[in-house]
Formats: sequence, structure tokens, C-alpha cells
Amino acid sequence: MATFKPKYITFDCHGTLINFDMAGATKRVYGPALSPTALARLIKDFSAYRLDEVLGAWKPYLDVVHNSLERACKRNGVAFRPEDAERIYQELPTWGPHPDVPAGLARVAEEIPLVILSNSMKSQIMSNVRKLGAPFHMVITSEETGAYKPQMKGFEYMLDKLGCGPEDITHVSSSFRYDLMTAYDLGIRSKVWVNRGHEPANPFYEYTEVAGIGGLAAAVGLGPLRTSA
Repeated sequence: MATFKPKYITFDCHGTLINFDMAGATKRVYGPALSPTALARLIKDFSAYRLDEVLGAWKPYLDVVHNSLERACKRNGVAFRPEDAERIYQELPTWGPHPDVPAGLARVAEEIPLVILSNSMKSQIMSNVRKLGAPFHMVITSEETGAYKPQMKGFEYMLDKLGCGPEDITHVSSSFRYDLMTAYDLGIRSKVWVNRGHEPANPFYEYTEVAGIGGLAAAVGLGPLRTSA
């Protein structure tokens, strides 16, 4: 385990802290009409196209959802309706944290300021943040930075706004493709991968692995999470 105590702990939000239930939302819309196999293919393609959509110029996240869902439906021969994309998008602010998150965040927030860098809209994110159970020093959205992760611009904006360098922070994410690969390229040496089962391990990117946010305190040089007897 790492023992570096950072000036700030920076987080990806959706997927890492919030249970980003795009698969469930897609199932609720398309599940009644598709076989389990066809639904699984649609969910997988929808996820892949969302990553592709955020690699270009910034656009509202509703457009990301709309475009990626439309492309996934086309690829799978499924009828697409704009109102289905809207329905999925409107679920985002209702989602809450993974069970391990509130207590784990509260422990590290006692000693280190917490920051979110999220691929989200200002109108959505605070509904999710209020459910996390800990105070945040700063919440930064892609709408504010003008770029989605994994592009570097958002990370650079965050470091400038915090007035620190990559050597001063620990970045926490459950995703290599959206966060940790970029953090590595930018020289953020202290990285924590929360293994939510989204992606396979990739030790090349030099991180500390934790199974949940309860393991974060030890990973940043604090004492372990205290539990009541």
C-alpha cells in the first residue's frame, strides 16, 4: 500500500463513487422487447459508443447519451426513439453511492480535502454528490472544463484551479480508460484503482488497488476505516 498523503484526493464520480446504472436503465427501457443476449449486446455497445462520443468536441451529456444509444441501436437492429435516450438521461441524478462509499469518504474527508472531476452536467451532479455522505472541497464538471475525460484538458483545468501539481494529488477511479491512463500520462504518480469489476487490472499504470472506498484511508497514509463494535 502507498503511504503518500496528498494535498487533495481527486475522484471520478459516476461508476467510482455513484453506482452508474446505465446497464439497468437500458434494461428498463429495452428489456421487455429484447432477449437477454440481444440486450447484453446493446448494453455493451452503448457503453463503447459513450466513450467514443466523449473523445471529440464537448457537447451536452444528453447528446452523448442520445448519439451513443442511437448508434448502438443501429448496430443491433433495434428501433431507436429520442424519448428513450431522454428517459435514460433523466435517471442519472437519481442514482446514489455504492454501499462502501459514505463511510469510506467520511474517514478521509476528516484529514484531506476531497475533489470531484466528473463527466457530468452542472444541473445533475449535485444531486448525486449530496448522496455521498461527505463534504467536498470542489466539484468540477466537464461542462465547466469544456472537455470530457479521458481528454487531458479537464485534469489540467482541475490542477490549475487547485493551484497544485500532479505530484500533490491522489486520483481515484474505477476506470483506466476514462481516468487512470490519462492520470499516468500527466505524471500523477499517486493513483488508486477501485476494483468495481468494470475493467481488468493493468499494473503498467502504477496504482494502488482497493476493493472499495473503505480501503482508501490506508492507501493515502491514514489509519484504517474505524467501525463500531
